[in-house]
Amino acid sequence: MKKTSLIFLIASCFMIMGCSDFLDRESEAILTDDQIFSDQNMISSVLANYYGRIDWGQSVERSTEYRLLDEATQSSGGTDRTLDYGDDLWRVYDYGLIRNLNQFLLGIHSEAAAGLSEEYRSQIEGEARFIRAWVYFNMVRCMGGMPIVYDEIFDYQGGMDITALQIPRSTEAGLYDYIIDECTRIALLLPEERTTNASRANKWAALMLKARAALYAGSIAKYNHLTPDVKIAGGEVGIPADKAAGYYQTAYDACQEIFTGDRYALYQNNPDRGANFYEAVCNKSSEEVIWARDYKYPGNTHGFTNNVIATSVCGDIDANFVTPTLNMVEAFEYVNDRDGTLRTRTPDDADYIYYDRPEDLFAGKDPRLYGTIVYPGSDFNGIPMSYQAGQKYLDGGEWKERTGDINSKDDDGDILTADNGPDRSDAQYVNNSGFNIRKFVDYNRDASTRGRGSDMWFVRMRFAETLMIAAEAALELGKQQTEICGYINQIRTRAGIGLLNAVTLLDIEQERKVEFAFENHRWWDLKRWRRAHVVWNGSADTYSATHYALFPYVVKDPSHAQNGKWVFDKLRSTWTAEYPHRFQQQNYYNFINQDWMNRNPKIIKNPYQ
Repeated sequence: MKKTSLIFLIASCFMIMGCSDFLDRESEAILTDDQIFSDQNMISSVLANYYGRIDWGQSVERSTEYRLLDEATQSSGGTDRTLDYGDDLWRVYDYGLIRNLNQFLLGIHSEAAAGLSEEYRSQIEGEARFIRAWVYFNMVRCMGGMPIVYDEIFDYQGGMDITALQIPRSTEAGLYDYIIDECTRIALLLPEERTTNASRANKWAALMLKARAALYAGSIAKYNHLTPDVKIAGGEVGIPADKAAGYYQTAYDACQEIFTGDRYALYQNNPDRGANFYEAVCNKSSEEVIWARDYKYPGNTHGFTNNVIATSVCGDIDANFVTPTLNMVEAFEYVNDRDGTLRTRTPDDADYIYYDRPEDLFAGKDPRLYGTIVYPGSDFNGIPMSYQAGQKYLDGGEWKERTGDINSKDDDGDILTADNGPDRSDAQYVNNSGFNIRKFVDYNRDASTRGRGSDMWFVRMRFAETLMIAAEAALELGKQQTEICGYINQIRTRAGIGLLNAVTLLDIEQERKVEFAFENHRWWDLKRWRRAHVVWNGSADTYSATHYALFPYVVKDPSHAQNGKWVFDKLRSTWTAEYPHRFQQQNYYNFINQDWMNRNPKIIKNPYQ
């Protein structure tokens, strides 16, 4: 195929990678190959542009999308009436970026780049190929096998046979194999040192992508029999079961190489385990984070803090776009009890359990809850957080409620409904679930103001995932429980919760749900295990398919022995999410766009299209 000359339009504003000067470039000129590849600053600008184009799925730039799963629910501005998942949700099809990357790879080996050192050229090549592998990984996990163009740069010329430019879909296994093989080669090109704010790929990021891709492929090979109709005869969707063990071994081996490299470790710098977990993910000096999408103020920020922060600590009028579900809170265990259900009623359900303070309800919970979610009675950067839906009193032996507008008081000057709510109104910026997100929320109050934004990063890979992949791969390979537990118990020890003596896949699912909440893992985990249609089955009677809220009340009834105590109602949150979530078999793979098939008839449809 004809290789075209590389010409880049360098945009006037690029993503800035943390505190380094990487991507801190400005130009509006159209530059030729010679101008770009003879200048390392220009090369960095182009590469940084590519890093800025690979955000897909849940992230801090799309806060409202967290409502689509079971981690968070819509709060501000009315009810979410989503029932089914769209056939294009989080779909990735970016051959434009792959073409640009292939042009870039051609350029760094051209005569224009002759002045580059071999060491620098290898690193830049490795980063570009890593980004390309990441693009393919995001495509395969949502659509299955797709065309692999390798290093080709296709250039249509009038009169040529267009069928020569049309490539059929790879098998799903074939595309995973390509990603795994590329990551193996890429790891040899990239530096071993940790990069500034984890913004650029290094050897360990390549090995993490290899491990993750192999784990996904192994899961699909092993569990696709649970959804027997989700496959294509040619293998474009679906992986033969006999390949599972090989993929799990690849994932396991990649993790062992990361362990041996000894460049990363679980963050354990703060004796307060809850605060430590927040810092492990949100502190840009965390020795745990391997690769992240970084931001830098001014000029390169996002609105996540502005969108999800609690009312009482917000820097502007915005708040509570999405808020955590009770389901997510109850997924966190107690330190000495694996059942994380909050104790709000007596065992016979005859009466409330009364608490002196709202935070007492959460006493003994997994400290990772504090690092992930702001709950009643906790603090936000040292500021006590009050959540009060109203007052409770007895009337003829029946509990009734007094409530008011947000931040309202009764005639005695006592709070009716706190500024953080919760309530069931459809007003904007009002909390409807009784919690707020803490993870990835910036403690700098200015970061929650309109126009400024936050430069909190979004973590894509961290050492805790290495341990979890090793545990899962070891489990699937039938290794000793002592080894499997050893990986997962490192995470649980850091959290300060009970250790496990035996691990099942459901234990892996549970641990990943709480450890990686809001980190864009949940959707893909349940899909690769073929459990998404079970967890989100569309039934209002299924707890995991529906959103629940927690409403705290103060007892204000002088005649009652528990006057002044706190009680809590668990409520199915139909005012935030009207329908239970329904994941259908067709959602395991996105539909193929008709326009793509029109342009390339060799691309065939996915199941259920």
